Amino acid sequence: MKNTYSGLLVNIDERGVAKVTLNRPELHNAFDAQLIADLTEVFQALTKDPKVRVMILAANGRSFSAGADLNWMQKMAAYSYAENLADAANLANMLASLNNMNKPTIARVQGSAFGGAIGLVACCDMAIGSKLSKFCLSEVKIGLIPATISPYVINAIGARASRRYFATAEVFSARRARRLGLLSEAVTEEELDSSIESLVEHILRNSPSAVSAAKKLILQVENKVIDQSLIDFTCEQIAQIRVSAEGQEGLQAFLQKRAASWNKAPL
Repeated sequence: MKNTYSGLLVNIDERGVAKVTLNRPELHNAFDAQLIADLTEVFQALTKDPKVRVMILAANGRSFSAGADLNWMQKMAAYSYAENLADAANLANMLASLNNMNKPTIARVQGSAFGGAIGLVACCDMAIGSKLSKFCLSEVKIGLIPATISPYVINAIGARASRRYFATAEVFSARRARRLGLLSEAVTEEELDSSIESLVEHILRNSPSAVSAAKKLILQVENKVIDQSLIDFTCEQIAQIRVSAEGQEGLQAFLQKRAASWNKAPL
């Protein structure tokens, strides 16, 4: 991971809380090929960093992100099919890198989140938005479709709601985003940071390896038929973690009524 990025700020505090901030406020944090490449590098590096316990994805300025940068879109208009395919693969790889991070991820959403930015929000495990934030799956307005973000958005809001918002490209409120499941909570602008900090403190009280395993478990179990194979798999998972170093430490801490060694949150 580089020390500096032109459109990103990356900070990891002493607790292991990483904050990745989109920093193109003059362009409403719209992303282009370079920002996509930088985000991919950062997400993959944070995944591999054992010191990182949780990641917050934020943005500077009035908007979370306006989606694709206009200059980038102008260049894409002249791309061949092969060039468009490669470009789409880069975006898809960035989204997958975020979705598959082995640490909890929290989106901090203020202002507008349009187009591909909704993909970023949907890929995060939790999303806290300002009550004034606005959302729009705007691709069909310009003759495109939300293809690379669709698996994550559909997973977040469901197929029924996606049928509406993919087709209408209407702007919807934070309250609606909360009801759809895109946002975990919608709070006042002043409550954004304190609400996120509350989530962070809860996470920091928990076993890092258990949190990572629990996140992975969801991806492994969702939409699977509950048959003997799945039951056996879940039994293997709990047996493995019970005999792991952190599993043993957690059980002993609980029985001895003390804080576990990984607990970095204030009491």
